[in-house]
Amino acid sequence: METEKTQTAAVQTDDRDLSEQIKKATKESHTRAENTEMMLSFQRGQVTLAQYKLLLCSLYEIYQALEEALDRNSNHPAVAPIYFPTELARLKAIEKDLEFFYGRDWREKIVVPDATKRYSHRLRQIGEENPQFLVAHAYTRYLGDLSGGQVLGRIAQKSMGLKNGDGLSFFAFPGVSSPNLFKQLYRSRMNSVELTEQERNDVLQEAVQAFEFNIQVFDGLQKMLSVAEKQQQDYSPNSKSVSARSIQLPQPNFSLVRKVLGLVVALVTISMGIYVVATPNTSYQRPTV
Repeated sequence: METEKTQTAAVQTDDRDLSEQIKKATKESHTRAENTEMMLSFQRGQVTLAQYKLLLCSLYEIYQALEEALDRNSNHPAVAPIYFPTELARLKAIEKDLEFFYGRDWREKIVVPDATKRYSHRLRQIGEENPQFLVAHAYTRYLGDLSGGQVLGRIAQKSMGLKNGDGLSFFAFPGVSSPNLFKQLYRSRMNSVELTEQERNDVLQEAVQAFEFNIQVFDGLQKMLSVAEKQQQDYSPNSKSVSARSIQLPQPNFSLVRKVLGLVVALVTISMGIYVVATPNTSYQRPTV
């Protein structure tokens, strides 16, 4: 009987854990994020260099906003327990990857979809107004990268033929010796954050919103890539087919054509009349044999 009470209490305690509540609240959104076209490309081992470079551009914008907000609120009661800059910070790693792919002037070359800008704006907004919401975004991004990042890194390396880890710093966590043990520590720290019932509900809603932002970013990146590929096909000099929109043929002016033809006929008629008048009237003579 005592064992049953202990097991029941353990279940109730788990149900109240913030990490478990976020996991349950975002289950459906998590599945949708994994099934976006870009993430499916990763899972199938078909990620292209163009996809990966665009993804890095968006990740830079997102992590710049997230880590600035975390740094600024590192002493906040809700942020301090989950603040691990040495172990988790991604910004420097992403900058290194961007320099590898784009060169030293990469900041002038990166492009991001509007969805990325909206996500970054949201992170800065809650950093100013509701720092406790950062818990939801940090959990979504960092633990996601730590969980699937190692596998995705290997897939990306194989798909793009990268060597020596070049361009793949984002997936490396040198400050984390054991990802599984660290994730346990992180969840434990999350569960220790003291929140009112309303604050907890708000954090859960923000976690769902975090996944929605990520889904929109993935879709925006894929749309941007599709547009770029289509433009390249339409305007490539080696392309066998040219888009109808890329060539604008002049439309014939039939009224003008009729006028020109009429003028030509008139000129020909007048010329023939002049020729007849000017030619002497000689009779036909049969040549002698």
